[in-house]
Amino acid sequence: VAMSHWAGLLFTVAKVNLLVLVVSAVFSWSSLSDRVPEFALTKIEESDIKDDSGKEPITEDDADPEDLEVFYPTRQWQTIRPGQAVPAGSHVRLNLQTGDREAKLPDSENGKSDMREERRRKRLGKVDVDSNSFTSQELKKALAKMKESEKAERKAHEEEVRKKFRPIEQLKEEFEKLNVKMETDYEIMVKLISKFNSSVSTLDEKVAALYDLEYYVHQVDNAKDFLSMGGLQLVIDGLNSTEAVLKEHAAFVLGAALSSNPKVQIEAIEGGALQKLLVILATEQPLAVKKKALFALSSMLRHFPYAQQQFLKLGGLQVLRSLFRQKGMETLHVRVVTLLYDLIVEKMLLEDSQHGDQMEEKIQQYRQVKLVPAVVEQDWCVVVSNLLAMPEHDTREKVLKTVGVLMAFCKERYRGDQALSTTLSLLRSEYEELAAEEQREGDKDGYFKELLGSVNTIIQELR
Repeated sequence: VAMSHWAGLLFTVAKVNLLVLVVSAVFSWSSLSDRVPEFALTKIEESDIKDDSGKEPITEDDADPEDLEVFYPTRQWQTIRPGQAVPAGSHVRLNLQTGDREAKLPDSENGKSDMREERRRKRLGKVDVDSNSFTSQELKKALAKMKESEKAERKAHEEEVRKKFRPIEQLKEEFEKLNVKMETDYEIMVKLISKFNSSVSTLDEKVAALYDLEYYVHQVDNAKDFLSMGGLQLVIDGLNSTEAVLKEHAAFVLGAALSSNPKVQIEAIEGGALQKLLVILATEQPLAVKKKALFALSSMLRHFPYAQQQFLKLGGLQVLRSLFRQKGMETLHVRVVTLLYDLIVEKMLLEDSQHGDQMEEKIQQYRQVKLVPAVVEQDWCVVVSNLLAMPEHDTREKVLKTVGVLMAFCKERYRGDQALSTTLSLLRSEYEELAAEEQREGDKDGYFKELLGSVNTIIQELR
């Protein structure tokens, strides 16, 4: 009896130990499921055990993907039926009483899970929260509705675009009906010249024609065409017009055609343009007319030594000098000084540069241009330096450059000019202060520092 009692007791202890071992294994597996979400989608192990009908149980691998039913967990434990896929992150356990697998949503941590679920629902939009699952057919229908909605929106957008813009075929037909033809620059210039030269054109129409011509003759090829069609001579003749506005615009077109165009420069000086421009500058004319005439004269003289030589022979320097004695012409003074600076530097650069036999003829032409001696003789040294008293920094910059170029020829004249010495001292004080302010602002090589350098250079050379 004692042996029987002890045997029963040992059997009971063994059963308890076995039960503890099984429960520990279940809790250990559930904890692993919590830590590693990717293992949450579990797979039913294969088994040789068949159900009551004699068929093997359906597993997730064997199920048709379209017929696979998704398990939707809740806050309560629910039984997982065969063939159902468990969403990642769900808590799964084995019910020891029934032998079924059960799953539920993970417990909320500080409300984070609820918040994630709420954000998920907002992203998905309106869903049927009462249903526990969606079949594949329901998902297909929902996707089809989304595609139909997208297609309808795309068609509506295309229809809206179609209403705003006409098709290219319709545009082509309308252009053909209008007989629209793109005109070349040559054809346009022919019409403009004809309008300017027509006796029936009004003054405003002629001025408009000249205004448009100035735009086209800026191009070198157009200027050559303008010359070949006789337009250049018509514009030169327009400099003799009794209408000031025609003189102004004729000089404007002439200057545009002459710019960097040697062929037009030669034809213009042979057509008498130089003499007509000097007459305009020497006689009483409105400021606007003289301004355009000076522009045309500058375009003719630059890089054209023959024209520069003829300019000196015709007394061109004296004509420009007279502008400084006329009232109301102050805005032309800097333009005149800039022209003299360009012509002097142009000759100096050519003589100092290395050149071949092809440039020898041009150098000989420049040597015949006695511009600097004429400038010194007519006392341009003082005329130029007096402009340093003007308040504009841009004007001072150009005058300082010209004084620097003239220094080699006007040094003795400048040394005896007490007014120039006083002006240079004032400029140095002013630009020292402005340059220091630039440097404080972080501009080490500023505009005023450059002007200060020019002033100091001239002062140094006059000592």
